[in-house]
Amino acid sequence: MPGPRVVIIGAGIAGCALADELTGRGWTDVTVLEQGPLFTTGGSSSHSAGVVSAISPSRTLSRLARYTVEKYAALGCFAAVGGLELATTPERLVELHRRSGFGQAAGIGSAVIDPAACTALFPLLDPERILGGLHVPADGTVEPVRAAQVQASRAAARGARFVGNERVVEILRTGAQVAGVRSADAVYPADVVVSCAGFWGPAIGDLAGVPVPLLPMAHQFVRTTSVIGAATGGTAGLPILRHPDRGLYARAYGDRLGVGSYRHEPIPVRLEDLPGDAHPAMLPFSSDAFKKSWSAMTELIPGLQRTALEEAFDGVLAVSADGFPLLGESRALRGFWVAGAISVAHSAGAAKALAEWLVDGYPSIDLHECDLNRFDPAQLSPAYVRRRAIRGYAETTAIAHPHDPPPVRNLRLSPFHPRQAELGAVFGEAYGWERPLWYATNPPPEEIRPRDDWSARHWSPVAETEARQTRRRVALFDLTWRTRIEVTGPVSFLTALTSSDVEKPVGAVTRALLLDPAGGIRGDLVVARLAEDRFLLGAGGPLDLDLLARQAPAGVTVRDVTGGTCGVGLWGPRARELAGALALTEGEGFLGMVPATVLRLSPVGEPGWEIYTEAQYGLRLWDTIWEAGREAGLVAAGWLAYDSLRMEHGRRVWGTDMACEDDPYQVGLEALVRPGARPATLPDRRLACLRLDDTGDVPVGGEPVYAGGFAVGQVTSAGYGWTVGAPMAFAWLPSALSVPGTQVEVGYFDRRLLATVAAEPLHNPEHDRLRR
Repeated sequence: MPGPRVVIIGAGIAGCALADELTGRGWTDVTVLEQGPLFTTGGSSSHSAGVVSAISPSRTLSRLARYTVEKYAALGCFAAVGGLELATTPERLVELHRRSGFGQAAGIGSAVIDPAACTALFPLLDPERILGGLHVPADGTVEPVRAAQVQASRAAARGARFVGNERVVEILRTGAQVAGVRSADAVYPADVVVSCAGFWGPAIGDLAGVPVPLLPMAHQFVRTTSVIGAATGGTAGLPILRHPDRGLYARAYGDRLGVGSYRHEPIPVRLEDLPGDAHPAMLPFSSDAFKKSWSAMTELIPGLQRTALEEAFDGVLAVSADGFPLLGESRALRGFWVAGAISVAHSAGAAKALAEWLVDGYPSIDLHECDLNRFDPAQLSPAYVRRRAIRGYAETTAIAHPHDPPPVRNLRLSPFHPRQAELGAVFGEAYGWERPLWYATNPPPEEIRPRDDWSARHWSPVAETEARQTRRRVALFDLTWRTRIEVTGPVSFLTALTSSDVEKPVGAVTRALLLDPAGGIRGDLVVARLAEDRFLLGAGGPLDLDLLARQAPAGVTVRDVTGGTCGVGLWGPRARELAGALALTEGEGFLGMVPATVLRLSPVGEPGWEIYTEAQYGLRLWDTIWEAGREAGLVAAGWLAYDSLRMEHGRRVWGTDMACEDDPYQVGLEALVRPGARPATLPDRRLACLRLDDTGDVPVGGEPVYAGGFAVGQVTSAGYGWTVGAPMAFAWLPSALSVPGTQVEVGYFDRRLLATVAAEPLHNPEHDRLRR
């Protein structure tokens, strides 16, 4: 059977790769429509430098790049010239060690080398200008048009059809299901439509009524005349060169060099302003904006001073709101899929993952960072996407801290915000919400522990005070930013999707995992049964809502109630005392004059409750609790304290510590699997808890873990445990190394930190043992 009818919009490298992957899996009724000529389409693939970088802070992107390299190498479309990323500042040299760690954790070989070794790899360099470099042998270059042609030929041999000069003008639908597409001259019926339209993606999305959060941006690129020294092998076999301190990169084209620059004011592009010729993605060159870039490159490569620019243009790229690809099916229009903001480096890997998703129902790797539906609706406005994409482009080569705040702030404010501001709250951001990190009116500890500069960014010693006060007294945490979902309908709907026994009496609160057909963890929920057929779910974000809404049959309603509600966590050993003063009753009722839903629940290992109400009552809720809490020593506490407390208690976070590639037995959450729900497995790897020697260095996540001199795992979450008095981390390790007492090392920049696998939880007070 040829499978469903599939129309792919766009015959660039992503569209051709997807056609190849789908037909290779037996879906051969595939039509690829391209508005330009085949296969020099005029899109980004036509002018891309084809640079492939294997190492990324994102394990998912590294895996997409790895498959891309493997596939294109097998097809003869990849040149394994390696990559050389330079440091010209001490800060960048330290950063290269961190990036090398990402690579080692992902199984990608790399080494930080000295200036002499850099010039041995790239003889045209001035060694006096550099402090060192990161050499990645797995990097290389792809010729995008040729790669598209080769994959299209393979797909066509299996039955796919490619049609050039065929512009899609309408997405056809039957109700909420896609039915095909219309061009100026023909109708193409389809069960599945995939937009691989590159920077035209938002326009195709508009035809389908689906927001595609990316922005077309112009990127400067030049090719030089022959480089001096080329005749003696000056450019033969040169690695890709990256000069991130100046936002530059270079690759060889025969005896010429191509140079790309991010070191210019971001240039957003309106689709209606693109030229109508054969190369709409190649705009006139902004020569004035390139002067500083050219000066920096000629300082680094003196031989360029005797060359001219043979070709120069501003090439249009697709930049998503958060810098990650956009993959998945729209919830608004079933059968309409998007593969957008995909670089050449990730093209084959993204196509493979999307083909698996289409054919098998789920991809074989975790794609939550790339999921089209990962954004909250508040993050889909064109103004929001524009601001974030512009900032992302400008900081493409910046040294990025994982806790750096996004550029768009104060989009969503909880009703508690005025009181938090009075308490000196320092805010971070989550799903567009302002979320307190710590409160400046809380005093720092008398003795402040030393902490390394990297982990001290976006951090305050006040977090220790707040964490200790939670353990000793009681603290108030803002939970408004968390996703809340109301489900109405038979309990059997939730039973079928979750791991735990949720068929409990009204008033029960149950932690449950969302599992995919392979047993992978798709989400982590708290299910509160408010009535026979009504449930309040505490969820991890928009993807949980997406999964539940897709699965809801007739008679079941799934509703996001986050924006109209607010909530707090009231946790600590004196929480019971405060609950008495408030006359707190569990379930739906009143807290003073505030209608509230009260759930007995604590993720931090102390007694406590979560309390929710409508947003209109939020300020009164905060004031009522705050006034009643004076005698109990109530403090306001922020996210930094919470993160430390939850790790001490062994609480995993979906999307950080676990995802769909992981099953409950690997993660240590087998207690959340009801008998018979999933067969037990013998994991070959486990999420382990590490306790590190206290040297003042505190990992922040993503670091490699070593045993016997080899990288064997990777840190997911990390922080300082104020109760246990040591840095701590969750890390994936081979099962044989996950036994408590095992000694390992955590790579942290250019040093190794000693760590010991610890029994969990690190903190679990005798008076209130709570299941993780």
